Amino acid sequence: MYAPLAPSAPTAPLSPPHAPAPADAVTAAELLDFALRTAADPAVIDSLPLDPEGRTWIRLDGPGGSEAWVIGWPPGTGTGWHDHAASRGAFATARGRLREHSLAVRLPSEGWRGLELAADVDRSRSLGAGTGRAFGEHHVHEVLNESEAEHAVSVHAYYPPLPLIRRYSRTGQVLTLEQVERPADWQ
Repeated sequence: MYAPLAPSAPTAPLSPPHAPAPADAVTAAELLDFALRTAADPAVIDSLPLDPEGRTWIRLDGPGGSEAWVIGWPPGTGTGWHDHAASRGAFATARGRLREHSLAVRLPSEGWRGLELAADVDRSRSLGAGTGRAFGEHHVHEVLNESEAEHAVSVHAYYPPLPLIRRYSRTGQVLTLEQVERPADWQ
């Protein structure tokens, strides 16, 4: 599915040690249910200020101690390739349409800086208003508003609350770790 690029010096772990989630932890299906219900709530969606230039967001409390975000996407904006480390998650589109590109392979969680991906790991889906998707830990994806004229708005939920986000660049089939962000970087 992937092959590490040229050997490099050992690296420090990219994420803190993570204990297994308790049996009563919030599931990805529960996160998706929350995201869909919240995306259908006009009072919550209308509370998000929209900016014509950049993404905007507000933080919400999600179910069972999860964190959630309402995000506004101006035309032509996106996240770039990233993952949410050891958090499972879900998102639902409230307005407009989003495209998700993802990788159908679990990447190693630490000890690498670049990987060559197999040719058959790419997935793409379009999510219009009222639709969403759930995903597990270490899910690598990018989310885009490909519209040239319409804002999109979505609801995202994560459990456990995001310990970090790893950002990647991609050239062809080569995925390279570029940056690790901690909660202080986005909250």
